[in-house]
Parts: sequence; C-alpha cells; structure tokens
Amino acid sequence: MKFTVSSSALLSLLATTGKVINSKNTLPILDYFLMELKGDELKVTTSDLETTLTGTLKVDKVEAEGKVAAPAKLMLDVLKECSEMPLTLEVNSANWEIKIGWKSGGSSVPGANPVSYPTVQSLEADKIDVTLDVDTLVNGINKTIFATADDELRPVMNGVFINLDDSALTCVATDAHKLVKYSTECKCAAKASLILPKKPANLLKTMLLKEEADVQMSFDSNNAVFRLSNSTLICRLIEGNYPNYNAVIPATNPNKLLIDRIELVNGIKRVAVCANPTTNLIRMEIGANKVSLTAQDLDFYVSANETLSCSYEGAPITIGFKSTFLVEILSNIETPTVQVELADSTRAGVFKPVYDDKQNSTTLMLLMPMMINA
Repeated sequence: MKFTVSSSALLSLLATTGKVINSKNTLPILDYFLMELKGDELKVTTSDLETTLTGTLKVDKVEAEGKVAAPAKLMLDVLKECSEMPLTLEVNSANWEIKIGWKSGGSSVPGANPVSYPTVQSLEADKIDVTLDVDTLVNGINKTIFATADDELRPVMNGVFINLDDSALTCVATDAHKLVKYSTECKCAAKASLILPKKPANLLKTMLLKEEADVQMSFDSNNAVFRLSNSTLICRLIEGNYPNYNAVIPATNPNKLLIDRIELVNGIKRVAVCANPTTNLIRMEIGANKVSLTAQDLDFYVSANETLSCSYEGAPITIGFKSTFLVEILSNIETPTVQVELADSTRAGVFKPVYDDKQNSTTLMLLMPMMINA
C-alpha cells in the first residue's frame, strides 16, 4: 500500500471519523483506524461496536493498493504537526509498519493487521429506505438532542425518537423533566419510527452541517445507515417502546405569557446565582404584565429578585422551575420572543418560539415545575 495525499485533507478525514473512537475500548483494535485503498479512493473506518463511521478521500500517485490498521492517536498527533503539504504513506505488509514521508523528512508508525477489525452488520431484507432533506434532519436533531436523558434504567430515553409518516417528520427527546417535540412537513414515503442513540445523533449533527445533498437513510429493527456524500454512518438503534409523549403535553394551558427571550434568560442567570445549589429553584410570579423572578438560599442567607415586563393573558400564577433547565430550554429557542403557556403551579409549562411569519415546522418544549414553599 503506497500513495500520496494532502496532509490537511487526510487530517480532516481522520479527525472526523476518529470521533467514534472511545477513550477506553474493550478491544485493542478499536483504538485504530481501518484504512483501505482501492484505486484512487482511500476509505477510513472507525467503530466502537455500536457505531461505525466510514469516510472516503481521493488520493494521488497510487503505487499499490492495500489495507492496514493505523493507531488513531499516533496518526492524528503526527498529522496535526504537518502544515499543508503532500505526504507519502507506505505500508510494509510484512510487519505493518506505516511510513509517512514529506519533503524534508518522515516518520514511522507501527500499524497492525487489519484482519481482526470488526465487520459491519448488514441490514435485514425488510429494511426501510427514506430520502431526507439535510436541513430537515439536522434541524430535528439540533432542536431535540439537548433534552435526551442519561438513564441506565430507561435506555429508550437516551436517544432521539424519530417518527416518519406520509407528510411529516417528528423528532422527540425527553428526560422526564423536560421534553422537546419538533415536527416539520416532509414527504417521507414511509410510516415508521426509530430511536437514534445520542452518540450517533451528535455525530450526524456535526457531519450534516457540511452536507448539501439529501441524506439516504435505511433502517430495520436493530440498525440504521445514513449515507452522506463522502461518508456513511452505521449505528445500532435503541430497542424498546418510546413513552407516549403526546399524553403529557397539555392540550390547553389558558395562561399565556409573551416575553423577550434574551431578557428572561439574562434575568434568570442573575437571580440563579443566589438559588439553592441543590435545587436551583427559581420562583416566578406572573401577573399584571410583569414577571417577578426570585431565588434564595436560606442556608447562607442570600437571595435575589428581578422584575421583567411582559405581555400576559390569564390569572395571576406563581410557579417554580429549575433554573438550569429553564436556561437550557430558552437557549435552544432561536426567536427573540418566546411564548410560555401555563395552567397552574403543579402542571407543566409549555415553551414555544414566536415567529413573524408562517413556518412549515413547529417546536414545542415542555418543562415540569418544582414544588415551591408557600
């Protein structure tokens, strides 16, 4: 195996695919890149047994095809120190030594036999194939992934639930305290659903930002494949039934609050400094077109309050929320104004972005309240 390649192009490919590699792996071979050269195309694969990412790159001056397992950390460390220049990579198939040469020098990296690298499981014959607009998929993941859980007892909540039907794509995430539901118009030509784990969802979120073409998605009951222009992501899906999220979304919350999102976020952050560090409780008193934010920590005799103007329709209400969750939800809404719909101090608050024009998508964020002392 011998070829010439741009150092920056190779570093970009290895850095992207290397995000799959865990800091601690059960199999030593998973600390390696699987590099395969066929014709003028170099294919690099990484895996953690649950998620596999493959990327491709066109190379120059191919003298010999081949395959090798290259140590990920060493390869990245070497390439990070190389400014943009042509590199020659040569693999000795007898001892798997990888020689990386450049104009003024070179280095030698110990590779490994690629034969033990895990193979990718193929999808079943009854798999479902869907073509998705790249913006549709990236928005669905971006809007929801922050609300996923880290719950060993309820693994179905540790990913993004994606539901497809004839006219819409819906993405949902929840950790039982907060819930986000994003729906958008989409001709999916399929009725199906899947739970995408957090790690491949985060990888997709980054990779899709560089994509322009549609994404080809195929999945069965166990695995999903996402085909992009120069890469392919294969992941094991989370098995199980996702909670009935529609059952917990209030149908009618009569009290409606319209407020400047940035002012509210900044006010919460200022007041939260004096909140009890265990609960992070923020008390909101809403009425007469104003919102009063209060936090206190009785153990240290500290407290803070702030009053913000707003537009409010409904009966006066006092409700408590966890400040960190409030900031997280408001920070993931992009509009200047946010609408908060409330019923009473014990039922969930619904947060919605307020747009100036009609949208072909809807975003709903739900946050459970905390008990407040009278």
